[in-house]
Amino acid sequence: MKALITGASSGIGYEMAIYLSKKGYDIIAIAQDEERLKKLKENCITNVDIVISNLTDESRSKEIYQDLSNEDIEIVVNNAGFGEIGKFYLQDLDNELNMINLNIKAVHILTKLFLNDMIKKDRGYILNVASSAAFLPGGPLMATYYATKSYVLNLTCGISKELKKENSKVYVGVLCPGPVKTRFNQKLNIKYSVKPASANYVAKYAIDKMFKRKAIIVPTLKAKIGVFLTKILPQNILLNYIYNMQSKKIK
Repeated sequence: MKALITGASSGIGYEMAIYLSKKGYDIIAIAQDEERLKKLKENCITNVDIVISNLTDESRSKEIYQDLSNEDIEIVVNNAGFGEIGKFYLQDLDNELNMINLNIKAVHILTKLFLNDMIKKDRGYILNVASSAAFLPGGPLMATYYATKSYVLNLTCGISKELKKENSKVYVGVLCPGPVKTRFNQKLNIKYSVKPASANYVAKYAIDKMFKRKAIIVPTLKAKIGVFLTKILPQNILLNYIYNMQSKKIK
């Protein structure tokens, strides 16, 4: 049994690889940081195949599928992604397009291609990593990032319902964590107003819920409360709250 994980060099993806290795899965670890992937390989108890790739180039996602299409891949975790914080009109366009390519296009391509194979076998798991931000109506000061995660949430929910209507044994679900202590925070140099969950906890929680076929996975109580509030509070109040929250991160 094999599990393919993008963004496996750190954070949630890294911890998922460790956890799935303990469960007996061989790992196909995809990321750009070769040294971190080598460290992952040392810490896994099953075989780890390292794939160095930049998925901001959509052709690489297609190439990865072609290279691995003959492998018996049981699990695909689309975890790779990044964000930027700041006013939309000040953000670098090329960087934003790379974010869209990674957070949306790579997820879309790998989900579609591997899903087709899984449907033929009538088994398999695909877990896409979004964010609790995906439930919010826009994300002032992180507008592009929020929009990409909303895409992942909505795409995954749509696919999941299609599969259930067909009584398929293939699982497609989405992980929507709140703040998590990862390199994501360090790169953006931000501080959260609430204590972030550990990547280890989120990874284990997500994989366990995946195997229980939970369609939308929200790991912590605080994140669950946040998601609930998005359903009952007026949009303008939510937008003001998000703006104020993001403003504090960049001060």
